[in-house]
Amino acid sequence: MPPGSPRHGSAGTETTRGHDDGMSETTVVPGAATTTFSRYDDVTAALADPALVPLPAAAPARGVPGSDPGTVAWLRSVVARFSSGEPHARRRALVLADLERLDPDRLRVAAAGGFEPDIRLRVVRVLAAELGLADPEAVARDVATVSRAYFTDAPACSAVDGPAVDGPVAGASLDPVVDGASADPVADAAVARLLPAMGDRDEETAANRIGLLVQACDATAALVEGARRHEDGLAGVLRTDPPARTMRRIAVRATEVGGVAVPVGTRVLLDIAAAQAGAPAGVALTFGAPPRSCPGRSQALVIAEGILYGASDPADTGTPPPSTPDLDKAELAALVPEMVTYVLALAVGWTAWDGRPIVNADGRTYAPHKAVRRITDHLVDHLAEVEARLVGEPTEPDRWHASNATTPADLAPFTTADLDEARSRLTRLAGIWSRRVAALPDEQLDDSPGTGWSFRQIVCHVSEAGYYYADSVGSLAGAKDGAADPAWVTDSPTCATDSPADPTGHRANEPMETTR
Repeated sequence: MPPGSPRHGSAGTETTRGHDDGMSETTVVPGAATTTFSRYDDVTAALADPALVPLPAAAPARGVPGSDPGTVAWLRSVVARFSSGEPHARRRALVLADLERLDPDRLRVAAAGGFEPDIRLRVVRVLAAELGLADPEAVARDVATVSRAYFTDAPACSAVDGPAVDGPVAGASLDPVVDGASADPVADAAVARLLPAMGDRDEETAANRIGLLVQACDATAALVEGARRHEDGLAGVLRTDPPARTMRRIAVRATEVGGVAVPVGTRVLLDIAAAQAGAPAGVALTFGAPPRSCPGRSQALVIAEGILYGASDPADTGTPPPSTPDLDKAELAALVPEMVTYVLALAVGWTAWDGRPIVNADGRTYAPHKAVRRITDHLVDHLAEVEARLVGEPTEPDRWHASNATTPADLAPFTTADLDEARSRLTRLAGIWSRRVAALPDEQLDDSPGTGWSFRQIVCHVSEAGYYYADSVGSLAGAKDGAADPAWVTDSPTCATDSPADPTGHRANEPMETTR
């Protein structure tokens, strides 16, 4: 056979079609022939081929131990994840109906709120609450228990959010799963509790709601954990390190993929991680491909964004760290006081605010009190971060609603007394920042202790953000005689990026609020 030609596996062999040079290697796999595809075109063709279906779960007969409703084996036999043909279409429609009830903004805010060290529980609790289930905490615990048995050969992580994505993580066994889940009485008991907790008397509807939660559990958590490790966050993980690294199919009739014959009964392993390297920009194969694309892709990403970045719009949090000009320590220490001086000059005109919310260029709603709140909270937030990192303590988890919320207090009139209070508050905070920066050893400005941005980057960030919040309200010059024009204070922020009015970003690996 000429070099680079695909090899066809006989029983007990695996045929690999590589994604770089077409070279193949044969690996012994007990039981049946397995063909592996790792080129993007081959993988997407296989996913679209109706002759290649997910490995099915057994359809156990009623009365067989472990097969009655309320067991893992039964659950696997009635969910869309392990189905094909008409049953899959019917069950997928049930999942879609549940997903359509979920509001993305509410999901993001819910995911950002509270703190739960086990990300799996946090993911499921958010979904369960937004689906209106009675006891989200109990549901989350039971779903986490079921997930270890649901994917019998890959309990750690198998798919991202939704019944359409198939496959274990790299290194998982290729043994068949058609005989149902391994016996796990604890997981069976969890399914039995979950079934009535789903709030629907129809068993198939309830089962697919459980399936949605189970598939979201480990996989979305893996997405979050991967994004925290990756320098490019979520986009980087989806592009180079997908949580679902492989997907599997079985040929229900003879077919051909990329010129390779796939006989009936052949198991097909799709190397998603390798194929992703050849995917067009913006395509994330970890969510599958038509006609079985993951129906919960957007919900998975929104939840991950909420956990990672807080309750903001993701456009606010994907910005790279702010530019850090080569300022000496004295110049760096002056940045926050300079920003506060600018803010207070603008705020003189805010006492004439007419009470109508102001929508800035990014479509966000602001008002004088909200701008002062965000500047103050942001300074406190990152000051607490710096202090914690200096003494080797963990930073506080993100519970800010940030600019995502406009409270009744934000819309209150901004009086002269409010201006005086803002001046006293912000001037003192600026002094604290200035003294803290001045007291830092020079080497800690760029080689800072703890995890996250350097202290130099943080100072530039909070300074830029302050200008942004203030400019979102504007000077209101002309609204009242004597309103100050802040132009005399500074022409532009000293640490300006290419877009000074867009200063946002997030600390690497830390779920801190850094939003507008």
